[in-house]
Amino acid sequence: MPREKYRVHEVAKDFGINSKKILEILEKYTDEPRKHMTALEDKELDLIFETITQENQVQNFDAFFAASEAQKKAKEEAAEVKEEPKAPEVKAEAKAEKKAEKKPEAKKDAPKAEKKPEAKKEAPKAEKKPAPQEAPKKKEEPKKQEKALQPRTKGETRRVDTRSSNVDLEKYNERYEEIAPANRMNDNASNKQKLKQKSQQYNKKKGFSKKRETEQERMERIKAERAKKTLTVKIPEEITVGDLANLLRRTAAEVIKEMFKLGVMASVNQTIDFDTAEIVATELGAKVEKEVVVSIEERIIDDHEDTEEDLLPRDPVVVVMGHVDHGKTSILDAIRNASVASGEAGGITQHIGAYRVDLDGQKITFLDTPGHAAFTSMRARGAMATDIAVLVVAADDGIMPQTIEAINHAKAAEVQIIVAVNKMDKEGANPERVKQQLTEYGLVPEEWGGDTICVPVSAKTQMGIDSLLESILLVAEMAELKANPNRAAKGVVIEARLDKGRGPVATILVQNGTLRSGDIIVAGQSVGRVRVMSNERGQKIKEAGPSVPVEITGLDTTPNAGDTFDVASDEKLARELVEKKKHEAKEEQFKAFQKVTLDNLFSSLQEGQIKDLNIIVKADVQGSVEAVKQNLEKLSNEEVKVRVIHGGVGAINESDVQLAGVSNAIIVGFNVRPDTNAQSLAERDKVEMRMYRVIYDCIEEIEAAMKGMLAPKFREVALGRIEVRTVMNLSSAGKIAGSYVLEGKVTRNAQIRVVRDGIVITEDSISSLRRFKDDVKEVASGFECGIGLEKFNDIKEGDIFEAFMMEEYRD
Repeated sequence: MPREKYRVHEVAKDFGINSKKILEILEKYTDEPRKHMTALEDKELDLIFETITQENQVQNFDAFFAASEAQKKAKEEAAEVKEEPKAPEVKAEAKAEKKAEKKPEAKKDAPKAEKKPEAKKEAPKAEKKPAPQEAPKKKEEPKKQEKALQPRTKGETRRVDTRSSNVDLEKYNERYEEIAPANRMNDNASNKQKLKQKSQQYNKKKGFSKKRETEQERMERIKAERAKKTLTVKIPEEITVGDLANLLRRTAAEVIKEMFKLGVMASVNQTIDFDTAEIVATELGAKVEKEVVVSIEERIIDDHEDTEEDLLPRDPVVVVMGHVDHGKTSILDAIRNASVASGEAGGITQHIGAYRVDLDGQKITFLDTPGHAAFTSMRARGAMATDIAVLVVAADDGIMPQTIEAINHAKAAEVQIIVAVNKMDKEGANPERVKQQLTEYGLVPEEWGGDTICVPVSAKTQMGIDSLLESILLVAEMAELKANPNRAAKGVVIEARLDKGRGPVATILVQNGTLRSGDIIVAGQSVGRVRVMSNERGQKIKEAGPSVPVEITGLDTTPNAGDTFDVASDEKLARELVEKKKHEAKEEQFKAFQKVTLDNLFSSLQEGQIKDLNIIVKADVQGSVEAVKQNLEKLSNEEVKVRVIHGGVGAINESDVQLAGVSNAIIVGFNVRPDTNAQSLAERDKVEMRMYRVIYDCIEEIEAAMKGMLAPKFREVALGRIEVRTVMNLSSAGKIAGSYVLEGKVTRNAQIRVVRDGIVITEDSISSLRRFKDDVKEVASGFECGIGLEKFNDIKEGDIFEAFMMEEYRD
């Protein structure tokens, strides 16, 4: 057990000397400075003890013991004298401290009053004994007197004179008062009483009682509280019954009950309109206000209706449509005297171009759409964004499939159709046959009493071009096309692409208002500020009015062709709106993939067996991406599902190759090339990349790849028949059939069908084929062999083994 720390001041106290004397001894014999609280070690204590002993040596021990006994008697007498007067003194001190108690009553006994003067006389004598310069032992006396009031420790003896008939009870009363003061007990009792009173008042105020309230009482109390104040609720245009109950602070059962009274049957999750919710809430005692929800679009996008005074005439927007290779781009080339078709791959228009033509001060905006079957969505967008459709029909070919499709798109968009019968310069041109075919699709020429203008033209010889333009202006004049240029711009995205130097570039058509450089626009899921705006000739312009096609930069991402764009008033809210749109699009995509109902559950399970051909499409413009994507997904059949997992604009980069590597996809590039890093990464990861310039080649090659992926078909090829003549049980190999090959042969990798009495028992594969003790690959007809099966052991004599193989074949 470790010894308790013995500190400097404790040593000094025990020796009856000052702590300074001990510190001087330690400083004299040791180097390290000490303080009065320093704990001393054994060797330091020995040093102090030795030093003090040397300084206080006694020559004669008899005299020392005699002096000590005399001193002891004097102490005892002093203690007896001091025991009696101590109580009044302590009591006086207690009175001074508390100041709350009164002076002691004058009912003290007479002997007490007599003894007090004696104590006062003797006390000074006891105080005069210790002198300041006397031996250290005499300094202990005042401390011992103080200890008289404390509990006895260190074995000190106390003597009480029991001969006296007067006992000082005040001393014991005061001791008891110190342990448990009377005023503290009274304070605790009063505090408890106050707390109890407050609790009773609170319960009385709140209506609580000792008796637990019943459910009926609780409902009555709630009803009374509701009756005191009228609840005001704001209800939107549509709300579910459960949400309405929460707003009214009622249970759903109460709301449904009230609706049932009104003749409306609804469940908790059913949506009700504002009128029904208002009637129910009013019946339940609530005041109803209609909640007006102001969306972000309403705050930042100006969509007010224009008045007749604000509208001004605008230029017509014309879309040129028709079958592939019927001369649409050549007619536009003839109109604007610029060679466009020669720059297109294979002479086929790959994406939409927007051009503006000036004819005697009157301007016309032309949109050129591809005629190939792949670009159906492009033609639909072109028709929706325009006022007049010019349907180009080759005089030698007549009406073709994409011509019919273009007619349907134009009719769906409710635009006026003008038919341009092209290639009139060619031999075999028959415009009358074309007119006859047009009547089959509801387009009756004016010459035949209809309202469809048919203009024979030749893009090669410029014949009839002026007549076509005059017809366009005539139809535009009859349509009275108007727009308000003095408002925020609104329009449609014609095309978008990713330029290496300029970033996302979008070709847009302003349909209403005026677009200015620096405007904040929201186009689909893209947002940005218009940095640079240029016309079809590449000239920078500051603003674009209605019916003007422009090319802009400054968007954060490439928008989708066909997206509408609006000018926003606040950039921060515009970005918030775009983030919201992206989130909604993701949610829709998630629902489309994840949502399973009883109707599509079985088909979803079946789709687990379908093989996937994952494709990543990259193209020069967004419209081409969509066209390639739609046509590739059409190639899906019952066994192979084509999935375009990613489509983007711009060169093939590393992230595309990484995505293809992870998803086991091939990359299809349309009018784009991979960059150097993507090329090296694709070679390293063995990712296949195919580059195309014409869409026909892309579709044909993908079809060829799909044929290789179709699930192969199998047929059974019979090898031979074996008869089981004996069955052997081997500890190492299990049951072995001692067999005889009746016809054909049996090979080591053949499948075995076990036939017993004409009934097929099982099919299994061969685990071992032996002839005598040697493993063999095959056994021919007329030979014996031992056959062991992998799983089936219930072999019996007389069983017939039919050996066969499954052979893969293609139609």
